[in-house]
Amino acid sequence: GPCPAGAEEEEDGDEELLGAGGPRAWTPQEKLLHEARLKAKAKRRLRRTSSRDSARESLSEGAEPGPEPGSPKGRAHDRRSRMGKGRGLPKKGGAGGKGVWGAPGVVYGYQEPDARDPNYDEAAQGDTVYATVVPELEEGELEKNVQPMVLEYFEHGDTSEVMELLRGLNLGSRRHAVPSLAVALALEGKASHRELTSRLLSDLVGRVVAPEDIAWAFDEMLRDLPDLILDTPEAPQV
Repeated sequence: GPCPAGAEEEEDGDEELLGAGGPRAWTPQEKLLHEARLKAKAKRRLRRTSSRDSARESLSEGAEPGPEPGSPKGRAHDRRSRMGKGRGLPKKGGAGGKGVWGAPGVVYGYQEPDARDPNYDEAAQGDTVYATVVPELEEGELEKNVQPMVLEYFEHGDTSEVMELLRGLNLGSRRHAVPSLAVALALEGKASHRELTSRLLSDLVGRVVAPEDIAWAFDEMLRDLPDLILDTPEAPQV
C-alpha cells in the first residue's frame, strides 16, 4: 500500500546513506551533511503535524470557513468594477469624492437663492447688488497717486481726464488734499502751470471736490506759507 510522505523521505535518505556501491565509510564532511538533512526532515515533519492539528481544532470548534474567492459572497465588499471593465480613471473626472469642491479650473457663476436651502432667509433676501469696494487712500498713497496725474495734466491740459482718474480713487475724507497738492505743484512750476491749476480747480468743484475742500486747502496753505517760501520765495505774491 502507499506509504506516508515521511517514510518516503526516510527511505530516500537511507539510499543516499548507503550509496550506489553498497555500504562504505563516510568522511566527516559527508557525515555532517547527512545529519543536517535528517534534522531538516524532522523539522518539516513537525510543521506538517502541527498544521494538521490546528486545522482539526478549528473545525472541531465550529469555525465557519471564509468565503471562497470566486463566490458572490466574497465579492460583496469588493471595490473593483463588477462589470470587468473600467479605464482606471477617477470618478466624475476628479470632481467627486469627500471634501472635493469641483473639477480643477471650473468657475461657478451666480446661482439664484434656493428656498429649500436651510440657510435661506426670506426676510433677508432682496435685490442683490454687487459693487466694487475701493479702500480709502492713505495720506502717502494719495500723494503717490495724485501727483503724477497733476504733472501729466500740465502736459496735456485735459481736465476731464484728471476728473475721470480721480473718480476711480476713494479720496474719502482727504479730498481737500487734491487742490492743496495741485497748488503746491503749480507754485513750483511755471506761470502756465498756475493757469492750468486754476482751470482744474474750477472744473473739480461740485464734481470731485466740494467748495469746502477748496477753502480748507487754501487755509492750510496760508498756515504753511513760511515753509512754502523756503521752496518758492515768490509764493506770497503768486
